[in-house]
Amino acid sequence: MTETASPAGRLRVRPHLWLLVWRGAFGLGLLLAAILAGVVIGETPLPVATVTAVLANKLGGAGFPVDPIDAAIVWNYRIPRILVAAACGAGLALSGVVLQALIRNALADPYLLGVSAGASTGAVAVAILGVGGGTLGLSTGAFIGALLAFALVSTLARAAGGGSAQLVLAGIAGSQLFNALTSFFIAKSANAEQARGIMFWLLGNLSGVRWPDVALAGPVALAGFLACCWHIRALDGFAFGAQSAAALGIPVRRVQAVLIGATTLMTAVMVSLVGSIGFVGLVIPHAVRLAVGPRHGRLVPWSALAGAVFLIVADIASRMLIPGQVVSIGVVTALVGAPGFALILIRSRRRG
Repeated sequence: MTETASPAGRLRVRPHLWLLVWRGAFGLGLLLAAILAGVVIGETPLPVATVTAVLANKLGGAGFPVDPIDAAIVWNYRIPRILVAAACGAGLALSGVVLQALIRNALADPYLLGVSAGASTGAVAVAILGVGGGTLGLSTGAFIGALLAFALVSTLARAAGGGSAQLVLAGIAGSQLFNALTSFFIAKSANAEQARGIMFWLLGNLSGVRWPDVALAGPVALAGFLACCWHIRALDGFAFGAQSAAALGIPVRRVQAVLIGATTLMTAVMVSLVGSIGFVGLVIPHAVRLAVGPRHGRLVPWSALAGAVFLIVADIASRMLIPGQVVSIGVVTALVGAPGFALILIRSRRRG
C-alpha cells in the first residue's frame, strides 16, 4: 500500500515554494528596475514612455513615433552599457564568491589576487604591442594574462608556505608586478592619445561598449553563474577546507580547475571590455553573506544579483557626479567599496 503525503506535509511544502517564487520575483523586479533606471537616468534624462516606445519599436515593430536621436541614445548607447554593467557586476561578484570559498580567505577577490592586473596586462599587450600578430583578441589576451598571473601568484604562495595569508601577500606582489608591466608597455609603445585612452580604460570605462560586447559579456556571465550553481555543494565543502570537500566525495582537483577556469574567464572578459574594476568581488559577497548567510545555495544567486545592481547604480553615479563629464566607474566603486568594506569588517568583528 503506497503512502500519500499528508495535508500537513503539503502545507509545509507550499510556503517554502511560495517563498522561493517570491524571492525570485523580487530579485528579477529589482534587476529590471535598476536596468530601467540606468536607461532613463543620464546626461540627457529620458521619459519612461520614450524608453518603452523604443523597445516596442525595436523588439516588436510597433511603429511608435520617437525622435531618432532619443532612439539612438536608448538602443545603441544606454541599453548595451547597462547590460554590460550588469554582466560585469554579476561576473566579478561570483568570482569573489568562488575565490573566497576555494582559498578560505575573506580578502580573496580577482583584484587583490592579481587576476585583474594580469588580465589588464594581457589586453594591453595585444592592443599596444601587437602580441599574437593580430590573431588574438583583447579577451583572449586578457584570459592568457589572467591565467599567467594566477599561476605566478599560486607559485609564489606555495614557495612561501602555501597558507591563505601567503596567497594574499603573493597576490599583492603579483598585482604590483603586472601593473608595472602594463605601465611599461604603455610608456614604451603607446602615443599620448593611446596612453590617455588606455589609462582611462584601466580605471573602468563603460562608454565604448556596444551590442557586440553584450553578446560576449552576457553569455560568459551566464556560463559562470551556471558553473557556480552546478558546484554549489562543492563550494559549501570547500568552505571547510579541501580535505573536508574530498571527504564528501567531491573530486577536488577537477572542481578546483573548473571553478578557477570559470573565475579567470569571467574576470578576463570583463576586464577586456570595461577595464579593471575593484571592490565588486570583495565587498558584494561579504555584504550578501551578512544578509542571507554563508550557504552557497543562497549566496551564489544573490551575489550575482547584488553585483549586477551595484555596478548599474555605480554606472549611473559615474554619469551624474560631475555634470558634463563621465567619471571612471572604477573610481565610483572604490569610493563606495572601501568604506563599505570597512563597515563590514567592523560589523563582523562585533558579531564575532
